[in-house]
Amino acid sequence: MSTDIPTRAEDLTAEWLTRLLRSGGHEATVEEVAATPVGSGQMAGSYRLDLRYRGECALPDRMVAKLATGPEEQRSFGSGAFRNEVCFYRTLAATVRVPLARCYASALSETGSEFVLLLDDLAPATQGDQITGCSAGQARAIAVAVAGLHGPRWCDETLLGEPGMTLPTAADRELMDSVLAPMTTTFRERFADRLTGLESAALDWLVATAGDWLVTPLQHFALLHGDLRVDNVMFASDGTVTIIDWQAITPGNPLRDIAFLLGTSLTVDDRRTHERAILAEYHGALLRHGVENYSLEQCRRDYATGLIQAPLIIVFGSGAAQPTERGDLMFHTMLSRAAAAIDDLVPGALR
Repeated sequence: MSTDIPTRAEDLTAEWLTRLLRSGGHEATVEEVAATPVGSGQMAGSYRLDLRYRGECALPDRMVAKLATGPEEQRSFGSGAFRNEVCFYRTLAATVRVPLARCYASALSETGSEFVLLLDDLAPATQGDQITGCSAGQARAIAVAVAGLHGPRWCDETLLGEPGMTLPTAADRELMDSVLAPMTTTFRERFADRLTGLESAALDWLVATAGDWLVTPLQHFALLHGDLRVDNVMFASDGTVTIIDWQAITPGNPLRDIAFLLGTSLTVDDRRTHERAILAEYHGALLRHGVENYSLEQCRRDYATGLIQAPLIIVFGSGAAQPTERGDLMFHTMLSRAAAAIDDLVPGALR
């Protein structure tokens, strides 16, 4: 299944899906398929598939197909992220305890520029809206859930032996330094008509400090989601959450996930009011997953250090995504919230 991987929904034919499902160990023959766009992904497309099988089949009649879309240049830029997500579902998902969608089958090209995942359709759960943000209760539920990602692989050296799961090196810093400043300049130009002084200062701080931050030795590391925000969470009517979009997984300081979540998905007032309590609940969940010798005070320090995740992902994410009106509003809203968090919690960073 590494060749002829669709990059358009119309190429997800019954014949091709049959081959994909059989490659995943499912004895199924798809006779008819209808695809409907769902979600608001910035780097890949997601489609709800209504499936009709030949004869009896234990598989669900609805799945979600996630695939690389857009021009070849964009897909090539996102190839590392696509590899990450396929790798997560194939090898890492079974080693953690975070709520996620079941994956029925996957395909990945040799270049990584094309992929398809067939996932559980989580409807009637609804996707979060990054622009609107989430409530403090929803943020608390996500933070507790993602402790099930961080805790099971906490300081697990075997994690670093997985493909692509190495900690940053001097070469990584050199590469990032070579692209971060020009990408930040491009971001400034794209959003020049709406950047405030505080937001511009956050971009200055990012460029000035990201290199040192990237290679600072870690006291603790775990597997990170890397893009933990409400657009990447499905909310069920009973309040339970399922985390989606695993393209940015990486080992690192796990509080980067929590800092990115609270710093970009809560309003500034809600974050200031609730972040200490949410951090305490997250810390308690880590302990329940077996983490030891990690104090709440250290957790709070790591949270402040991890706030650089927000402008970093915003700058790189906006550069990788296809420009859209919603996307531009989302990235600017995230930067506005993140700049306030950095100003509140990293003394002297933006003044």
